Amino acid sequence: MLNIFFQDGAEEVLEGLETEATEKTLSIMELLMKGGVGGQIIIGVLFVLLFVAVYIYFERLFAIKAASKMDSNFMNQIKDHVSTGNIKGAKSLCIQQDSPVSRLTEKGISRIGSPLNDINTAIENAGRLEVYKLEKNVSVLATIAGAGPMIGFLGTVIGMVLAFHQLASSSGQAEMGSLAEGIYLAMTTTVAGLIVGIIAYIGYNHLVVKTDKIVHQMEATAVEFLDLLNEPAQ
Repeated sequence: MLNIFFQDGAEEVLEGLETEATEKTLSIMELLMKGGVGGQIIIGVLFVLLFVAVYIYFERLFAIKAASKMDSNFMNQIKDHVSTGNIKGAKSLCIQQDSPVSRLTEKGISRIGSPLNDINTAIENAGRLEVYKLEKNVSVLATIAGAGPMIGFLGTVIGMVLAFHQLASSSGQAEMGSLAEGIYLAMTTTVAGLIVGIIAYIGYNHLVVKTDKIVHQMEATAVEFLDLLNEPAQ
């Protein structure tokens, strides 16, 4: 009898643990779908923002990588062409490279014969245009990085308001289980918003670093080109 009693007790404990584990197991999809219409709309908006952030990041990353490719012997060839007066050959070389640095150099070459200040101004204007092209849509990532957590927090606040409204409408007699469920479901929007914001923030800063490298490369090339034009006067 004693063995039977302990056996029955052990089975009840195991069944209780299995039931508790089953109750606490909740897939991400179930968590999202149980958040109500408002929560689902906010989660949908965050998914759209995440898709836009990932798309912009990779599109800009590939564009920046393509823009950073340049022949290491490019400026030496430009020097040879300019020093021999082969302006047409220098322009053709710039067109073949098709990069921000080469387009900047081509702008300077097209102004050869003008005062150095005018050439410098033309190169600076062309440089601003190239930087604008590199930074295209990058500011959207910064906006998503800031807006994502705020939208998620908005969903949490709405969920908390609804949960406490349920508690107030039931005269304080609402079950703690249902109340707690409403609260943790409301918190899912904040988690989703933070994930979107973190991904967008990291992507934005990575693109900024990549863009700065190309900008420094353009500045160094512009200085080298102006020094080249100034050499005969030395």
